Amino acid sequence: MYNVAMMEGLARPRHPEPGVELLSYYRELLEGFGPQGWWPARTRLEVILGAILTQNTSWKNVRIAIRRLRRAGLLNQRRLGRASQSELEEAIRPAGFFRQKARTIRHFVSWLDRSYGGSLHRMFRRPPEELRRALLGIKGLGPETADAILLYAGRKPFFVADGYTRRILARHELLRPRAGYEEAQAYLHQHLPRDSGLFNEYHALLVEVGKRYCKRSAPECAACPLEPWLPRRTERAGLPTAATARQGEWV
Repeated sequence: MYNVAMMEGLARPRHPEPGVELLSYYRELLEGFGPQGWWPARTRLEVILGAILTQNTSWKNVRIAIRRLRRAGLLNQRRLGRASQSELEEAIRPAGFFRQKARTIRHFVSWLDRSYGGSLHRMFRRPPEELRRALLGIKGLGPETADAILLYAGRKPFFVADGYTRRILARHELLRPRAGYEEAQAYLHQHLPRDSGLFNEYHALLVEVGKRYCKRSAPECAACPLEPWLPRRTERAGLPTAATARQGEWV
């Protein structure tokens, strides 16, 4: 085994089991950033609306839109179902793409009324995989939004493998650089315990890393808490990478 003291200030050894390495990332981030408290909302309906509104915009803009919905009395399912397209568009305008997002909200509310009599409780009692397929059938809901609804509103164990997650894992050579959403999610589901609490916190922590350090064009690796696990740094330190470990060089 490698001497831990010898590795101080160098690099963490890559473990041959991706799940062990992924959980090491999680522990490091949780210790460094603390619990993130996601999803910030008062009700499950508010979580769902936030998941739709956050597409292609910042959470700052979503908060403004949610406040406007609350002032307009549209965070009530019955009232929301009666709202006109124009009324909804005006309320969510700060979130951007407001016409498209208003249509998606209306599609979701209409589907919820038809399928479950407007009951989110009944909706979330459906088997998770079936519910995911049904959500993906709603016009305007893609995999990331559907999984955010399932995880944060329904506490179902679907990892939200968003762009931040894929970028971080690709730079650590755990995913292909061009891995898509479904591939990334399948990898995480394969190597992590299927636990909604873990997925909730881990996704939030990865978003924080992505916003602070793992930026698209100018990553700030030196300050990132995951920097010791970067493969090229590990190789320079003479420690085994995940690839060499799988070839029997882990000792």
